[in-house]
Amino acid sequence: MAGKGRQHYSSAPRRKTASSTLVLYGLILLSLLIVIVLAFGILSSSTNSKHKAHDLSVIAHDSLHGRDGDEESKDQWVEVISWEPRASIFHHFLSKEECEYLISIAQPHMEKSTVVDSETGKSRDSRVRTSYGTFLARGRDKVVQRIEKRIADFTFLPVEHGEGLQVLHYEPGQKYEHHYDYFLDEYNTQNGGQRIATVLMYLSDVEEGGETVFPAAKGNFSSVPYWNELSECGKEGLSVRPKMGDALLFWSMKPDATLDSSSLHGGCPVIKGNKWSSTKWIRVHEYKA
Repeated sequence: MAGKGRQHYSSAPRRKTASSTLVLYGLILLSLLIVIVLAFGILSSSTNSKHKAHDLSVIAHDSLHGRDGDEESKDQWVEVISWEPRASIFHHFLSKEECEYLISIAQPHMEKSTVVDSETGKSRDSRVRTSYGTFLARGRDKVVQRIEKRIADFTFLPVEHGEGLQVLHYEPGQKYEHHYDYFLDEYNTQNGGQRIATVLMYLSDVEEGGETVFPAAKGNFSSVPYWNELSECGKEGLSVRPKMGDALLFWSMKPDATLDSSSLHGGCPVIKGNKWSSTKWIRVHEYKA
């Protein structure tokens, strides 16, 4: 009995030691796992920090859900192209059918485009803008309403803050010289306040020319992969080539509510083909149509 007793008491420490060893190994493995996870996080952060704000060779993508089960919309994505001014492109924002519809309802009403006189606040003819255009009333029909709702979702600005859609047509040689979308007079800000953002939708492709150029933008413009395909005008700054269905969003005001002079932009002359586009200007406050 004494022998059995000694055997009983001598085996307890061994079991306790084995159990402690397993716990120790578990803690070591857990620590290694935590170190590995943290290391990946640090490496990821250091990689992202190498991208400069004005490095246009780096493209930011955001995945988007297709609308209404449309197969084409599955290719939708957003590309951030500039931080000064803040600008991004929503690829495949409009369907081909929507582009053609806007052209068809606007075409019978096209007139010579005008500019706003900064002194009187009224529209006047000008050689700096040689296109043709017309306005579509806000909420005109179900198709326009659907597009305007999509613009509101894209910009996070209410539909009621938007002006009516303007549809523009540029023939070869026609252009819109560098200008700001914000106002410098008090007359045009009485209804809805200042223009805070612009959504420019391209309703057609253009064979050559017709780029939207930002000459005051900051960035390494020549790094874009399509640099050699731009017109001479397009190489004067950050440029966006017209592509049917794409929508360009840029902000005329900074986050601190001051006017952004880097939002200076223009429509380069169309060299070959025709350019159709639609513009939505959005105000700080509700715009009474």
